[in-house]
Amino acid sequence: MPGGLVGVRASPRAFAAAALAMIMVAGCGGGESGKGGRASSAPSGASSAPAKPSPAPDAWIPGRVAKMSVADKVGQLFVPTFSSRADAVEKIRKYRVGGLIYFPGNITTPERTAAQSNALQKASKIPLLLGVDEEQGIVSRTPFVTRFPGNMALGATGDPAQAHAAAQVTGRELRAVGINLDYAPDADVNVNPRNPVIGPRSFGADPALVAKMVAGAVGGYQSAGIAATAKHFPGHGDTATDSHTGLPVITHNREQWERLDAPPFRAAVDAGVDMIMTAHIVMPKLDRSGDPATLSKTVLTGLLRDELGYQGVITTDSLEMAGVRQKYGDAQVPVRAVNAGADQLLMPPNLPRAYRAVLAAVRSGKISERRLDESVTRILRLKQRRGLFQGTAADPAGAAAAIGTPANRATARQVAERAVTLVRNGNGVLPLKGKKVAVTGPKSDLLIAALRRHGVATAAPGAADVTVLTTENAGQATAARIRALGPKPVVAAALGRPYDLDAAGGAAAALATYSSKAVSVNALAKVLSGAASPAGRLPAPAAGKPVGHGLGYD
Repeated sequence: MPGGLVGVRASPRAFAAAALAMIMVAGCGGGESGKGGRASSAPSGASSAPAKPSPAPDAWIPGRVAKMSVADKVGQLFVPTFSSRADAVEKIRKYRVGGLIYFPGNITTPERTAAQSNALQKASKIPLLLGVDEEQGIVSRTPFVTRFPGNMALGATGDPAQAHAAAQVTGRELRAVGINLDYAPDADVNVNPRNPVIGPRSFGADPALVAKMVAGAVGGYQSAGIAATAKHFPGHGDTATDSHTGLPVITHNREQWERLDAPPFRAAVDAGVDMIMTAHIVMPKLDRSGDPATLSKTVLTGLLRDELGYQGVITTDSLEMAGVRQKYGDAQVPVRAVNAGADQLLMPPNLPRAYRAVLAAVRSGKISERRLDESVTRILRLKQRRGLFQGTAADPAGAAAAIGTPANRATARQVAERAVTLVRNGNGVLPLKGKKVAVTGPKSDLLIAALRRHGVATAAPGAADVTVLTTENAGQATAARIRALGPKPVVAAALGRPYDLDAAGGAAAALATYSSKAVSVNALAKVLSGAASPAGRLPAPAAGKPVGHGLGYD
């Protein structure tokens, strides 16, 4: 166990006072200094009486870092999980961790989550980054937030303003319960339909589309006071291996990487993203070492820092995942990650071992103190930029009222309705109004109820004129399911990955919602009934149609 953890710490009140003093000195002289994107140059111009430059709001941070003990600095690098409030408080007090990550097991009601966030912040002498994986869609760890369809549905709208609006809603709801960091948005370009880990978490298969949607989402989260995280650098979109259970190898050469993978991350950097998450993947044509990108100085420092000019915080993906643990032991991984260029170490499988390893590496010179100071400075600047030194308290009594508001639910409905994509409409089988309709497949009960609300008559399969078959990641089995429904027209609706429609050639009509959330099923019913015209466009190739394809009823 680490000993000592010595070093004088200022109280949270002293931190806030120091930050406030610098802001008061700075007055109104500037915008968001030190933002997470590229380093900016001062504007040129002449002045007859140049004023003395005002200090940046975070100008006090290097001096504070210089006064911290090595043990305290090392603690700032770690963001572990926690099993209970007591477990979290122990990790805060023993290791001075820089943050914690929430999972469903320690998220209950808005009121209790806000109270817990307050308690955790109170236990820490430096404000904590309290994070969560809330990507919307299929990766959603917070049980009470407004439900959105997810990124691929947003990609189908083609509108970065929708990505901004959705992220802003989620960001405000998270901030209401004291969560100040979201490990979102996903910036991967899903060019491989067999990708088992990304799929609809991506905005699509077109780098330009994904780039503009990522920029919109980053702006939405950060305008809500939430630190955004673009992931997974250098790009996890072209793999058939899940890095949670294996080590994917992506064979993109430099030209392919620049064309396919890099654009969304460049857009995130330009948008001033607070954080970028690494990928536990190997790209041998970018780095011949065979190390995963998380442990590659060529990738993190060479590509991300030096070439893309990123100045914000680099976090690893979870260090519990198999993709980062295959080549090196759990004590070597965090040391190698820091030397590669990572600033924060997410979810170490054994926090005491990882902490001791990094502390020993600094004390032995394997990790230089300069390198450590760079990371701690970035982390504290992020916390300052998100206002954490000015106050972290959430309002438990008001948290529930800020979540799931009518306006927030209306935003989710708008996204879902604009995402529904009509890929094929043979013989004008759609809309269904005036026909007797059977429904089978996932979420069929929900869809039947929604169709009835829109005036569509439903019937048993034998008595129906048309059958709607819903699928959710059925793949090639979709074809057999269509054949089994007999000779009457079938409408295939893919509620998950749109690639199910590749096997839906036997269906008279085909649609994609990219989500099986209730909000998306209800949007599908509106389109099927004719109450709304389909407006989505494919964000990834499906059913033999290219990106951008989509039909309407006009």
